[in-house]
Amino acid sequence: MSKTNELIEKLTGKARQKEAVEDAYSTVKLARAKDRLSTEDIAHHILDDFIELHGDRYYGDDKSIVSGVGFLAGRPVTLIGSQKGHTLDENIARNFGSSYPEGYRKAYRMMEQAEKFQRPVLTVVNTAGAYCSPEAESRGIGSAIAQNLLVMSQLTVPIVTLIVGEGGSGGALALAFSNKVWMMQHSMYSVLSPEGFASILYKDANLAKEAANKMKLTPNDLLDLGVIERIIIEENESDSIQKKALMAQLKADFILELSQYDHLSPEEIVAQRQARFNRF
Repeated sequence: MSKTNELIEKLTGKARQKEAVEDAYSTVKLARAKDRLSTEDIAHHILDDFIELHGDRYYGDDKSIVSGVGFLAGRPVTLIGSQKGHTLDENIARNFGSSYPEGYRKAYRMMEQAEKFQRPVLTVVNTAGAYCSPEAESRGIGSAIAQNLLVMSQLTVPIVTLIVGEGGSGGALALAFSNKVWMMQHSMYSVLSPEGFASILYKDANLAKEAANKMKLTPNDLLDLGVIERIIIEENESDSIQKKALMAQLKADFILELSQYDHLSPEEIVAQRQARFNRF
């Protein structure tokens, strides 16, 4: 290979690498946008007659988790999901979507209720991770997440998870031990944030773009790795899909997905979920 060709190859490689870095981090930025589809959107525009239920019957009501019961094409379902705010005041009230132990215990209570009444569970994830504070630690954040993982591994009803924005660390996994995990096109799912990864690996949080590329946190990466089953497209070839049309499509997708479990026994539903995670 001539020196000219070597130089062209080197520059092309760098350009591709830069494009990949920008693409991964642009996904991160879009996932963190304030106008992401939310649990409340799904509760009030996809489900019928949704009733929100509050509190963990132990400590309090964490507003970063929205949970309740509604109907999906006549089928009763339990909805549990992270909820961020659209303004600073809303985000403060909802802990920026990061839950205290009582949030996860509320989710746990709703999962047990779903099991008792044999309702399928839909979970929605948009959190950077569980809330990190001395108060959260003192109230048992680790055990609350572990309890959720345990109960989700054993539910005999189907669980479908949709990651709509950020899916960070154990705080996201506590709602995503599911039969199927879907991701919106502009969402992320990872063990920690790119800034946290860069701080650990490079000792410099400003290298978050490079970290994002290495982390394989985009929907395309995770679909290739088999971590998720589906990507929900948010843009067609010419423009963004309007929220109303997007939710109509999601409703149809949820209806079709839950119908797939009607012919499965409770034991088969549990076995499918456990087999999914045993692959990893």
